[in-house]
Amino acid sequence: MAESVYEKYAVRKPIYEAGPGIKKRQSPTMTFMSEKQTGAPYYIELGWIYDIPEPNPHIMEHVHDYDEIVLHWGGDYKRPQVLGGEIEFYIGGQPITFNTTTGIFIPKGVPHGPLTWKKFEFPHIEMAMMLGTGDPFKGWGKSGIREAKKTLPKKTKDFDYEQYVIRSPMREAGGNFSSGRQSPTMTYMSRTQINAANTYIEFGWIWDIVKPSLPKMVHDNLDEIVLHIGGDPKDPEDLGADLEFDMGDEKLMFNKSFGMWIPKGVLHGPLIWHKVRKPHIEMAIMLGAGTMMEGWAGSFFGTDGKRMQFGQRPPTPPAPGK
Repeated sequence: MAESVYEKYAVRKPIYEAGPGIKKRQSPTMTFMSEKQTGAPYYIELGWIYDIPEPNPHIMEHVHDYDEIVLHWGGDYKRPQVLGGEIEFYIGGQPITFNTTTGIFIPKGVPHGPLTWKKFEFPHIEMAMMLGTGDPFKGWGKSGIREAKKTLPKKTKDFDYEQYVIRSPMREAGGNFSSGRQSPTMTYMSRTQINAANTYIEFGWIWDIVKPSLPKMVHDNLDEIVLHIGGDPKDPEDLGADLEFDMGDEKLMFNKSFGMWIPKGVLHGPLIWHKVRKPHIEMAIMLGAGTMMEGWAGSFFGTDGKRMQFGQRPPTPPAPGK
């Protein structure tokens, strides 16, 4: 059997290295993208919150040399915008409180934290993505994230940091699916929502066989990261599905949570769900694109093999024999 060309882009098993020593949450968390794993200059770690973590807070005020995106998403696929908890997060010394699935953009140099859980209702996920480095030590090593402070931060700039917070998603991407998943999906990061952001993130829950399957596509000028994360907090590495994810001319099969690094110019898709046992999340992260059109316009191939010239998913193909 020929050696795979594209397996090097798949993260089938997360690294457990970030955020150790915390009770009532995944600790360490699951790293699904890093320079060590795929060569990507991005770091993504995420983990389930099972109750109010101990200690609380355990994420103290800190600052990075890189832009960061922080997502908190609810673990109930029937109520995807309900977080399942209430969190107070200081950004630039300004307290921000939220109880919905929320995306936050944190420019480099902006102090943020502490992050404190005020209420807990049901399990949810916290995800941190560092832009510009795939090395956790460059991203967090000297940030001060674990250094407890004697007093709460004070706001020193005349700026409303609420502008970096997305409490309710846009619904514009992936609107052509007929069954099996959220459609449209939830966009929780874009330049339309936060004018300083140049990354587009959309994700949605999948609970059955997705129809139609995601088509073949290629992005000529932009790298992409795709995550498929299982929705069972008791078994977070189980995807809950049997999924075919084609890369180039190879058919890669997955039944565990995974991350995929897709460099620009690499043909990928179709994505075909063969079995779905549990709800799970699919997340697409387009790097260097602030809007859906910048990310996906002209990327998709239709059933005739020709490229589509718009940003939405192609329409449902006709049934066989019709």
